Amino acid sequence: MSRIEARFAALKRAGRAGLITFVTAGDPDRDTSQAILDGLPAAGADLIELGVPFSDPAADGPVIELAAQRALKNGATLARTLEMVRNFRQKNHDTPIILMGYYNPVYAYGTERFCADAATAGVDGLIIVDLPPEEAAELAGPARAKGIDVIYLTTPTSDDVRLPTVLESASGFVYHVSIAGITGTASAKLDAVSEALARIRRHTKLPLAVGFGIKTAAQVAEIGKLADAAVVGSAIVQKLADQLDENGKPKDGAAQSVLGFVRELAAGLTA
Repeated sequence: MSRIEARFAALKRAGRAGLITFVTAGDPDRDTSQAILDGLPAAGADLIELGVPFSDPAADGPVIELAAQRALKNGATLARTLEMVRNFRQKNHDTPIILMGYYNPVYAYGTERFCADAATAGVDGLIIVDLPPEEAAELAGPARAKGIDVIYLTTPTSDDVRLPTVLESASGFVYHVSIAGITGTASAKLDAVSEALARIRRHTKLPLAVGFGIKTAAQVAEIGKLADAAVVGSAIVQKLADQLDENGKPKDGAAQSVLGFVRELAAGLTA
């Protein structure tokens, strides 16, 4: 059983939904980013999405785009992202880590080499936002050969005709994008999310996670009543941005402030 399967099974036994947190690797610097990553499980993160910084994150809003720019400016790379995962695994062997990003850095790294190095580092899943299932074979094959799940996105426009194609080779869990737009903007209406999840469940038994536009503990709790997990990204990244000085350097206690916010988010699911 993979770490992702084991975690969702444990959440099911506990009778609650999970919290999936997103942070950008290397934002605002390597030490602060590593401290936040290492502290997320104790703060209440059940699974972690670690964003791979990219210069043109087309699916992301300004909050995550600026985070990627800060990370790249301070030397973040795909190789250093994997190094962060290796460091994390020295302290935590159970919490799943999913790399989320775009295909260009993976392609430049070399797909098979990347999958081998990611598996060795301790990566459990991949979400490659701009790689549709029709074109994913060159990544999905090597990834699954190394035991890494490839997780696909569904959207409000994914109908019963499209869903079988999207879900045919999905594994790990399904990430439902709750809005038609970029990260960190509007929040979806709960009835629309409920209808979408019911439609998706007709096509898969995989756990369903819902993200985009979830910013508060109350929203996490509401999504947790409908889905197997709630994903929070931009709100966490913005919390970190708020802890930077005028030079973009982290203030004292920046990492702990971010982790404190994650505890608040998690509280609604564990109450």
